[in-house]
Amino acid sequence: MTVDFGTQSVRVALFDKKGNAVAMEKEKYDPPYFSVKPNYAEQDPEVYYACLCRCAQKIAKEHREDLSRLVGVTLTCFRDSAVTLDEDYKLIRPMILWIDQRMASPSKKLGLISRLLFGIVGMGPTAELNRERSMANWIKENEPENYAKIRHYISVSTYFTWKLTGIMKDCASNYAGHYPIDFKRKKFYAHPERHLKGQIFGVKKEWLPELVKEGDLIGTITEKASAETGIPAGTPFYAGGSDKSCETLGLGVIDDRDVAISYGTASTIETTVKKYVESEPFLPGYASCIDGLYNMDIQIYRGYWMINWFLKEFGAQPIDDLIISPTNADEFNKRLSKVPAGSDGLVLQPYWGPGLSRPLAKGAIIGWSDVITQEHLYRAIIEGIGYALREGMEHFAKKLGHPFGCIRISGGGSKSDEICQITSDIFGLAVKRVQTSETSSLGAAICGFLAAGEFNSLEEAVFNMVHEKETFNPNPENKKTYDYLFYNAYELLYPRLRDIYRNIKRFNREHARRLDQ
Repeated sequence: MTVDFGTQSVRVALFDKKGNAVAMEKEKYDPPYFSVKPNYAEQDPEVYYACLCRCAQKIAKEHREDLSRLVGVTLTCFRDSAVTLDEDYKLIRPMILWIDQRMASPSKKLGLISRLLFGIVGMGPTAELNRERSMANWIKENEPENYAKIRHYISVSTYFTWKLTGIMKDCASNYAGHYPIDFKRKKFYAHPERHLKGQIFGVKKEWLPELVKEGDLIGTITEKASAETGIPAGTPFYAGGSDKSCETLGLGVIDDRDVAISYGTASTIETTVKKYVESEPFLPGYASCIDGLYNMDIQIYRGYWMINWFLKEFGAQPIDDLIISPTNADEFNKRLSKVPAGSDGLVLQPYWGPGLSRPLAKGAIIGWSDVITQEHLYRAIIEGIGYALREGMEHFAKKLGHPFGCIRISGGGSKSDEICQITSDIFGLAVKRVQTSETSSLGAAICGFLAAGEFNSLEEAVFNMVHEKETFNPNPENKKTYDYLFYNAYELLYPRLRDIYRNIKRFNREHARRLDQ
């Protein structure tokens, strides 16, 4: 059984050793989050847990015979969303989700030596962005009474693990985000407040859970959790990994020959490596959901969320600004072919949210003319995300010293044949889909079977459980168009606009300060 918590919904599934979803129940959160101020995103994690219980109960009722053959449970979850608990394990405040855009304004500067060291390596702005994005720093600054109550500062995946097993443990793969963790060693820093990188997050070591290896047996389903979910008490619960890592595994990317693309709320490009390699300066290689492996990972913060932004603001569709529905985009996907590759010179830079390597970036669109239509803007969004991910892949290739063979693709955007073809043309590589779009759940199932000893090796598990279904090959003429725009327009945008972005950031902060007064 896999439990897959996404930003929009939870999926509970039963998988067999051939990679088939024998049963799957899905429930959307209603609402997925609430906002007490613009750009805030909070939720009580119990809302998510209640959805899990209803899905699991339905499977338990309708698939009793299958459930009797259950060898274990694994859980995968969205990243960088911390839960705060007091000394009695009571929730202190709603969880702040990773999509939340509030920023802390730490009044106390880092020490002089720390600032100098970050400045020497050109990471001063990135370090400050990390401080501003850390929710622990925001709580400390804005809710000091809540900060004083914190005794457990844990990933939401750890919270769900604790709810199911009664044990406060997790693995390093689930701590991608704003936590004081050494990903190379897969350990929290012993003294975060004194560590150059660890100090910027505002999290105390004693608040953090014990880390185990990915695939380790954490515990078993408790009687209480069994009554709530219908999962048999005593069922082994194994450490899984983050949603993006499980997604990469579910696509069959288990080494650095290929890359995995996820076209979800956040769009990412990942590959899997045996040795620790930083994806970008100050951006670590994250722990894979498979012990002993790492994922190089570059994320476009609001990736295919931009599809909803477009549909809502320009497509006259009254949809939630978070929920991505392929159905809503079907009409525009079919009209993509009406616009030529390159969108008649309309080029979009998809930084609708800050990135570690580009902390000053904002979204930008250039190349407007009187021939531009709705369809041009829609295609430019898809192409812009593709350019950004290609930039990430080329960075990986330079780091690793070799090119990649193909792209394996998943997420809501991957359901569109047109988007898969555009991706193939932009990258100049074959794009492959596998038997399911629920690759995060599939990856979690692979983790579970390996942990339970049902396969002798990772390679055997992937061979049996991941199956290629469709391949999209690049159009040579479209590739030439995209190569030209990528090198002669897209890659020049951020360097040319960086100082302007700095001015806009200064303006926005001053404007926000005046509004607060």
